[in-house]
Amino acid sequence: MSAETKKRGGVARWFRRGPWENAATALIALGVFMLMQSLSIQLFSYSFATILAGTIGFVIVSHFPE
Repeated sequence: MSAETKKRGGVARWFRRGPWENAATALIALGVFMLMQSLSIQLFSYSFATILAGTIGFVIVSHFPE
């Protein structure tokens, strides 16, 4: 943890880029899996929304501090 992160306190600890980027990437991967499976039409129906949410989340998170 850098000195700058320690100065900001607990809020900066929650808004670090690394873990959130991993979560957004996992959400995108989940959406792609939902798109490619052939067992449930409901999963397929929500796949685009899931991919879109993951992509928007990744764009927002990419502006977080390291």
